[in-house]
Amino acid sequence: MQRAAAAWVRRGCCPGTRGPWRRGRSSAAAEAPAVLPGRPERAPRERILTPESMNPRVRAVEYAVRGPIVLKAGEIELELQRGIKKPFTEVIRANIGDAQAMGQQPITFLRQVMALCTYPNLLDSPSFPEDAKKRARRILQACGGNSLGSYSASQGVNCIREDVAAYIARRDGGVPADPDNIYLTTGASDGITTILKILVSGGGKSRTGVLIPIPQYPLYSAVLSELGAVQVNYYLDEDNCWALDVQELRRAVREAKEHCDPKVLCIINPGNPTGQVQSRKCIEDVIHLAWEEKLFLLADEVYQDNVYSANCTFHSFKKVLWELGPEYSSNVELASFHSTSKGYMGECGYRGGYMEVVNLHPEIKGQLVKLLSVRLCPPVSGQAAMDIVVNPPRPGEESFAQFVREKEAVLSNLAEKAKLTEDLLNQVPGIRCNPLQGAMYAFPRLLLPPKAVEAAQAHGMAPDMFYCMRLLEETGICVVPGSGFGQREGTYHFRITILPPVEKLKTVLQRVKDFHVQFLEEFA
Repeated sequence: MQRAAAAWVRRGCCPGTRGPWRRGRSSAAAEAPAVLPGRPERAPRERILTPESMNPRVRAVEYAVRGPIVLKAGEIELELQRGIKKPFTEVIRANIGDAQAMGQQPITFLRQVMALCTYPNLLDSPSFPEDAKKRARRILQACGGNSLGSYSASQGVNCIREDVAAYIARRDGGVPADPDNIYLTTGASDGITTILKILVSGGGKSRTGVLIPIPQYPLYSAVLSELGAVQVNYYLDEDNCWALDVQELRRAVREAKEHCDPKVLCIINPGNPTGQVQSRKCIEDVIHLAWEEKLFLLADEVYQDNVYSANCTFHSFKKVLWELGPEYSSNVELASFHSTSKGYMGECGYRGGYMEVVNLHPEIKGQLVKLLSVRLCPPVSGQAAMDIVVNPPRPGEESFAQFVREKEAVLSNLAEKAKLTEDLLNQVPGIRCNPLQGAMYAFPRLLLPPKAVEAAQAHGMAPDMFYCMRLLEETGICVVPGSGFGQREGTYHFRITILPPVEKLKTVLQRVKDFHVQFLEEFA
């Protein structure tokens, strides 16, 4: 038998085939079913996965920040590369908060530590400061094999979780934080998704309801669609600088009880896309409501370093919860989130983040760790980047002066651009923009004439989608329509980032102004 098989191989054939077998056949030939003499050719087998058979919850997911407008922007960029003439020479992607893609320079100290962690041979180099080497050695010693390439514990590298806890305690004026309540995540999005997976349960009127602000960051609506949770909208007050009104929250909870079990309340502070910063009084009121209505709080605080208005201050939910006393601090369940992607760092690509979860049931803590262990661990490089965010140079260390200088330069530049954006947009007839108190975006309101709304409907598009698509095609400016974030019926908005360099931002805003004036004339 072995000699016969060897003979087949020598002749270039394979047992069970009719004809020579050769390496390098085309993939199409390799995949095509053999048609044997005397047998009829079979019809192609139907696909198992089709739009009709796929998970309907995935079909329901939408994510406007990278939706149809962005796909169209990619098509236009390819056309420009092929030499197709447009009224502009480049597409400016003002749709997403990607700081370094917009030209923001990385913080030197963070990149130095990351370089040392990635290539430890550099620890012998005199080109790197000792405080950066000290942090890199500490991180590497906590990694398996002293390498970022090893897995970490599912909850994250222990020493990094300790550094996060110490950072939270410093930020909150000494309010204690337990490293065991810290979970390192793949950006804040991963933490938000994970905790929602555990919270969502039930069916019919007992299905979990999750209160989210409108306008909202589309991650929330996307995850709720995927999990089959009930999205419960509460509206921010646009006429009051997008403030959160607790009476509006009460209305949303009361009405939700008629068709679901509202038990989760999501807060984004500072706001995305709206840029508001919540007052301490507002946060206290929200915590009182969560206690009364038995709501699990999710505090998305990734923009906590991005506060620009002189009369605004960031207050963490953890700090306010603690200061309300044991009745609240020992009972209200809270998960709060932070990230390397925003702030002054802008390290989106590292996908570093953490969540702190307090007052979690002991058995649920075990379930959370189990769920996290399924994906093994977050990227260890992202964990290291998060460590540098929470453990930056201290006064007296070699890198402190440069670090402070770079951090303040980024934040002051963002504050300048926030005011510039607000002022220039408010000069455009038919556009109203609230003050940008924080975060990285403006969410101006469009006062569209009825004929423009009718034209949009004729194209089967939401009016602000129609507007933003025209803006992209005629100016090369890519922004996101407000309908992708949610808005009160009959109002129209778009979200634009303030991240481009000042001169380019002025160009962007001037193009928006020119386009808008022409748009109003066309549909007057």
